[in-house]
Amino acid sequence: MVKYKDYYQILNVPRSATEKEIKTSYRKLARQFHPDTNKGDKASEEKFKEIAEAYEVLKDPEKRKRYDQLGSNWKSGDQFRPPPDYSGFNFDFGDLSGFGKGSAFSDFFETIFGQSFSQEGGPRTQQGRQQQRQGGPSAGRGPLDQEAEIELTLEEVAKGTVRTLQISGPQVKTKTIEVKIPAGVRQGSKIRVPGEGAKSPANNAAGDLYLRVKIKAHPEFSMEGDNLVCHVTISPAQAVVGTEASVPTLDGPVKIRIPAGTQNGRMLRLRGRGLPKLKAADRGDILVRTKIMIPTELTDREKALYEELAKIEKDGNHKK
Repeated sequence: MVKYKDYYQILNVPRSATEKEIKTSYRKLARQFHPDTNKGDKASEEKFKEIAEAYEVLKDPEKRKRYDQLGSNWKSGDQFRPPPDYSGFNFDFGDLSGFGKGSAFSDFFETIFGQSFSQEGGPRTQQGRQQQRQGGPSAGRGPLDQEAEIELTLEEVAKGTVRTLQISGPQVKTKTIEVKIPAGVRQGSKIRVPGEGAKSPANNAAGDLYLRVKIKAHPEFSMEGDNLVCHVTISPAQAVVGTEASVPTLDGPVKIRIPAGTQNGRMLRLRGRGLPKLKAADRGDILVRTKIMIPTELTDREKALYEELAKIEKDGNHKK
C-alpha cells in the first residue's frame, strides 16, 4: 500500500484546470521551492521534487487523462492500491540522475505508472530495474528538463540556422548560448540542447533544454508535408493561350510556363524546391496553384475584344 498523491492539490489547481493554468502554477511553485533559492532546506528540496513529479504527469494531455482514470480511487491522503484491472503506463522521460540515487519519482508514481524506462526511452530490463533500485543511473526525461518555444521562418527551416538565445537562470541570472537548428525541422518538433535545463540540488548536474519549434506564417507559402504551396494569378486570356509567369521559391523567384488551356485551380509542380525531407536526402516540391482573375476594369479596346469573343462563342453555339 502506498500513499495516494493528488497532483492537482500539489500544483494548487482544480481538476478542471487548463494546460496554461497548470503551467503557470508550476512555474510559480518551482521558483518558490527551487533548491537554488532554498539552499540547505531539505523540506523545500522534497517539495520541489513533488511539484516536478505532479507537473510531469499533468502537463501532458495523455498522461493526465490516464491519471484521471483513477476515478473514485483517488482520495487525498488515503492509502492507495490501484484496481486489479488497472493498466500500467509507458512514459518517456529524460535523465533523472540529478535527483540522486534510486528512482526520482515517488512510490505512488512507480506503483501507478509502473514501468521504468531506459535513457534511450525504451523499457528497462530486469537488470536495469535492479540497478535503479540499487542506486544506479536512473533514466528518462524528468523534472530537470525544461522547455521553451522557438519561432523559425520557412527559410530557416529549409536551410537550417544558428540562433543566439538568452537563457534566464537562478536569481534571474542570464547567459547567452548559440543553438544550431538543423534543416528540415517541423512544427511542434523539439530540439534538444544538452545541459541547459534546471540544475539538480543533489549534485548540481543539469537537465536539458528542449526548444519546441513554431514555424512563422509565410506571406507566400503554406505547408503540406514536405511541399510548399503558393498561387499564381493569370488572366482569362493567359489561361486560354498559355503564358510565362514568375513564381516565388525560398531561393528567389523563378519563371514557369503556364500551358494553354489551363483551368482555374490547376496545380503545377516545381520539383525539389520544397522543404528537406525528414527521412530522405532530397527535398519536397513547390506546388503552384493557378488562379484565374476576372478583370473588373477594362479599357474600351479590351471591352470591345471581349464583346467580340462573346459574340463568336454565341454564334458558334447556335450553329451546333
